[in-house]
Amino acid sequence: MFQDVLQRLGIDDVHSGVWSGEWVSQPNGGELVSSNPATGEPIARVQTATREDYDNIISASEQSFRRWRIAPPPQRGDVVRQLGNALRRHKQDLGLLVTLETGKIRAEGEGEVQEMIDMCDFATGLSRQLYGLTIASERPSHRMFEQWHPLGIVGIITAFNFPVAVWAWNAAVAGVCGDSTVWKPSPQTPLTAIAVQHILNQVTKDTGFADVFNLCIGQGNAAGEWMAADERIPLVSATGSCRMGHSVAETVGSRLGRSLLELGGNNGMIVTESADLELAIRAAVFAAVGTAGQRCTSLRRLFLHESIADAFLKRLQKAYSSIKIGDPWEEDVLMGPLISEAAVDQMMQTLETIRDQGGDVVYGGNRIERPGYFVEPTIVRAASDMPIVRQETFAPILYVLTYRSLDEVIETHNSVDQGLSSAIFTDRMQEAERFLSTAGSDCGIANVNIGTSGAEIGGAFGGEKETGGGREAGSDSWKAYMRRQTCTVNWGGDLPLAQGIEFDVAE
Repeated sequence: MFQDVLQRLGIDDVHSGVWSGEWVSQPNGGELVSSNPATGEPIARVQTATREDYDNIISASEQSFRRWRIAPPPQRGDVVRQLGNALRRHKQDLGLLVTLETGKIRAEGEGEVQEMIDMCDFATGLSRQLYGLTIASERPSHRMFEQWHPLGIVGIITAFNFPVAVWAWNAAVAGVCGDSTVWKPSPQTPLTAIAVQHILNQVTKDTGFADVFNLCIGQGNAAGEWMAADERIPLVSATGSCRMGHSVAETVGSRLGRSLLELGGNNGMIVTESADLELAIRAAVFAAVGTAGQRCTSLRRLFLHESIADAFLKRLQKAYSSIKIGDPWEEDVLMGPLISEAAVDQMMQTLETIRDQGGDVVYGGNRIERPGYFVEPTIVRAASDMPIVRQETFAPILYVLTYRSLDEVIETHNSVDQGLSSAIFTDRMQEAERFLSTAGSDCGIANVNIGTSGAEIGGAFGGEKETGGGREAGSDSWKAYMRRQTCTVNWGGDLPLAQGIEFDVAE
C-alpha cells in the first residue's frame, strides 16, 4: 500500500526534503525516518537540510520574491487556482498518505486535502480583492488612500496533526499577496510535505515561478530556529505548542519581525438544561475523539449543568463504547492511533496525575495492546480546581465537570491560559447571546450548538491568550501577509498642513 501511494504521487524515488527551485539531490543534514503510527514501521527515509542548504533556499526565495511581487495579483491567483485543481486530481492518494503518516482516519485525511482545495479556491478569489481604502482628507485638494504591498519571504512552520492543510492556509494566501514562502514541516510528517511540493512543482514548472514556494525539512527544531532568527524573513507563521510559540515569538520579536502564532487550545463546551442532548453528545464525541484528540480544537473540558449531568454522562459512555478503533485506512474505523510512543507515554503520565489529584476515570484510560500507538478514548469525572484540568494534553482525554449557573461556568471556562475554541449547547436565546457577548467566551472561536472541533476557511481561524493571537485563512487575515502603506496626493496649488498648522518660510 505504501509504495503504491508514493509511486502514484511521484515521490517514490525522491528522498530529498529540500526544494529551492529544484530538488537538492544530496542534502547533508542527516536522515529522517517517516513512520506509520498505526504499525510503528518505517514508510520512507528523507535526507534533511543543513544550514548551508537552508541559506541557499532563502537566497532562492529572495530572488523569486523580486519577480513574484510584480506579477499582477490575478496572475498569482491563477497559479494557486492550478494548484487547487492538481490537488483535486490527487485528493484520494494524498489523503491516504496523510492517513498513513499521521494516523488520521481516511475521512479526515481526505477532508484535510479538501481543505487545501477550498483554501486555493478562496485565495484565487482573494487575488482580485486585495482592497485598500480611500480616506477623506482634512486638507483641500488632497486625496488620501491606503494600499497594500507584498511583505517578502514568509516562513511557515507546521505541526504533525494537520501536516498539509495549515501550509495551504498560509501559502495560498501569502502566494496571492505576492510573498514567497519557505515551508518547514513537522519532522514527524515529512512525506506529506514532499508530496505536496512535488504536486506544486508540476504546476509551477512552466510558469517561471518554480522557486516561489520552497521546502526545508530539517532535523528536530533546527530549521524552525533558523527561520525565527533570520532577518531575511519578515513574517514567521508557526503552528504548534504554546511552549514552541513562546520561543518563536521571543526570537522573532527580538529582531522586530512579525510572528503569526496558532498554538494550543484547552477547549471547553457548555451543555445547558435546555440543550438538544442528542446534538450535544454527537458534537462532544467527534470533538473529543476525532484525530485521537490531537487537534488544537479538540474538546478537552465538557461542562454539564448539574440537572442533566448524570444522564448525559451515561449516554456519553455508551457512545464512546461504540467507537471502532483500528487501522485508520479501514473505512469503518472512527479513531486511529496517537502519533508516537512519546505521545502514548504523555497520556499515561497524565492519567497518573489525574488519579493523584482525585479525578475519576469513568471510561477508557488504557493503552491498547497491539502494534502501533493505540489508546482508549478516556472520560474523566473531574473538578475545576484540579491543576491538570488547566493543562492541555494532546490525547483523547475528556474532563467532565458540572455547574449550576451560566455566569459561574463562563468564569470557569475562561480561567485557563489558552483561548482557541469554545461552544455552548442551548435552546435559549439569552444563554446563547450571553456566551457570545463581551462578557462571554474569551476565545477566538465561539460556537452555538456546534462543537469546538473544525472550522470553515471563510472565517479567520485563531485564538487569544496563550493560543497566540494569530488569525489565518478567511476574513481579512490576508493583511498579515502584506505591508500597509498610507499615501497622500496633493493635486492642488497650495501646501496646507494637517491640523491647520501655519508655517511660513521667508523667500
